[in-house]
Order: sequence, then C-alpha cells, then structure tokens
Amino acid sequence: MARNLDKLESMVGYHFLDSRLLDRALTHRSFSAFNNERLEFLGDSVLGVIVSAILYRLYTDSEEGELTRMRAQVVKKDTLAQIARRLQLGDHLKLGGSAAKGGGTENDSILADALESLIGAVYLDAGLEQAQITVEAVFEEELSAIDPGRTAKDPKTELQELLQSKGLLLPKYKVESISGSSHEPDFVVSCYVEDNQLVQTGTGSSRKSAEQAAAKKLLLILR
Repeated sequence: MARNLDKLESMVGYHFLDSRLLDRALTHRSFSAFNNERLEFLGDSVLGVIVSAILYRLYTDSEEGELTRMRAQVVKKDTLAQIARRLQLGDHLKLGGSAAKGGGTENDSILADALESLIGAVYLDAGLEQAQITVEAVFEEELSAIDPGRTAKDPKTELQELLQSKGLLLPKYKVESISGSSHEPDFVVSCYVEDNQLVQTGTGSSRKSAEQAAAKKLLLILR
C-alpha cells in the first residue's frame, strides 16, 4: 500500500507541520488505539461550520431550510467518499484485521470518516483559516455543482412535511436490528405513522440511511 504522503499533501494543498497528525488522520481504529476517531469527531464539526459559512456567503437569498439541504448535500457520506477517492485517500489508510481484508479502502464510511479526520487534522495543525482554504480547495467541484433551485429534500424531511400538511402525527422510527461487523454494520429500521397504521422498513449501513430508506417507502404509499 502506498504511503507517499507528500503526494497526498500536494493533492490536498497543505503541508503538515506536525506529520503525526496526518498519520493519525489516516489510521483506522482497526489498526491501532492511536486512530482517527477523535479527529473524525472534530473534523465533522469543523467541516459543518466551514460549509455553512461558504453557503451563507454565496447564497444570500436562500432561506434556512434551503441552506440546510444544500449543506446536507455537500457533507453527506456519499459526497465525502467521492472526494476521498479523488484524493486517493484509500491508498494511504492504515487498516487492520477484517477492515483490511474486507476491502476497507473502498468502504464509503471508512473513506468519509478519513476525509473528516483529515480536515480535523488540518484544523489542529494550522487553525480554522487554513482548514477553510483546504475545504474550499478539495470541495471545489461539489460546491460549484450546487443548484439551490434543484436541491432535493431528503425523504425524512419530505415525509414529515407531507404528514404535517395532512394534519397527521409525525413519523416514528425504530431500530429493528443491527447485524454485520462493527466496520460494516447493516441496520434495519421501521418507520411508522400511527394515524393510519402504516409501517415500512428500510436497510442501510447506518441508522440514518436506513431511516431515509424506510421514509422513502412510506412516501411512495402516501403519495
């Protein structure tokens, strides 16, 4: 596995003063106790603030709900994994055990987490201004592709608004089961509407994605 971190730093557009931060950002919990989970937590928050500020500045006529949907489109797992692949983060990850054997370098969740960890590491190494420069650079393609007028609402939001328009109670979600490994879990979630006793289940690699899948099925019925 390649570990040419100079190449990665060149693609990111930032050279780390403390190379240990970069190394940690690329270390999965399956490899070592010295891993990127805490950096992922930090990077997730830093990314949210930066993207929110960028959208606030660019789209002065957009209301809160629309800005929220645009941000969700930019920071969702699929988008983060896509950017991580463009940066070839998978070539630099340290994975151990089942994560390495199970194709973890191509796992969307692992790649998305690594990108958030990288952003958290930049923030710790050089501060918020540099983190914003980095985010604007590596997210340039995705930020440029945003069309406020065509930003779709996610199924959970659409379902909630549809039920409210009908004067019905809001949907409830229940995790039915969690299977698979800790690195690649499979969630089964039920979404139900008490008023008309409708229930649908959805599956996904996270609770959130399973909830969205269940909500999408209910939408198809209610429409």
